[in-house]
Amino acid sequence: MGQPLDTESEVQDTPAPPAIPFYTECSEAAQAELFNECEAQFAQLEMLQNEIILAEPDSDENPQEQSVNRLTAVAAELKQWQTRRPELLSTNPEVLLVVGAEELQKLNSQLELVLSCAQAKRDTLRETLKSEQKWLEEKKEVLRAGTEHVVKQRLENERLSEHSVLQDTKKKIQKMKDYQNRLMETLADVLAEHFPLPTQETNADKKKKNIPQELNENLISLNEVLELLMNKTLETPHDPYVSIDETFWPPYTEMLLRHGIAQRHPEDCFKIRLETFY
Repeated sequence: MGQPLDTESEVQDTPAPPAIPFYTECSEAAQAELFNECEAQFAQLEMLQNEIILAEPDSDENPQEQSVNRLTAVAAELKQWQTRRPELLSTNPEVLLVVGAEELQKLNSQLELVLSCAQAKRDTLRETLKSEQKWLEEKKEVLRAGTEHVVKQRLENERLSEHSVLQDTKKKIQKMKDYQNRLMETLADVLAEHFPLPTQETNADKKKKNIPQELNENLISLNEVLELLMNKTLETPHDPYVSIDETFWPPYTEMLLRHGIAQRHPEDCFKIRLETFY
């Protein structure tokens, strides 16, 4: 696409042709000769006009016939003019030179106007071409980068074997299990510190307050209760309820129910399950 631009540049850089000499006046002899010829033509025109007037039919003739006759005359005149060869008004070379120079001057002005319009359009097309070439280069860069990325990913996928993918998955699973164990240990420490099991001392204090309280040695901690509820939910999601027995300390069970951590069975009040948090 560079060759047309070079050609246009050559056309643009080519110097303009020399101006056509414009002859505005003729000699007195040429003007007199042209005047005499015009007078002769006007005299002939007047004679023809008089003959046409004399040849016109009377006004009392039928208007329809007048129209037909006039149409016939016009058609005959048109046919004559079509077969007639145009003649020059004057054969004087000096007059013809002046008339030709005027026509060439008009043609030159029109061609200069066409040239300016063509140059403006060419400049617009050049700007459009530059912007399109810039856009094309940008798209090529994007395509090149995308192709390189695809090739890189393909090579990387070929290097990764099934064994390495399996090992990576196992490592991720083990990390999740370790993280879960740390969370459970932290939860157990927090619950053991803030929600301990009742001891003989706490039972003795309640006896001093005249509150009868029997201490069961088989009570399980709040951490064990929560772990039991979570395991039941994961192992048997269709039946996540756990039966309450004497190992559940009632205050902790009531706390779980009151705070929305667990809920009772709708038909059996001695069964609870972990609240659905998802």
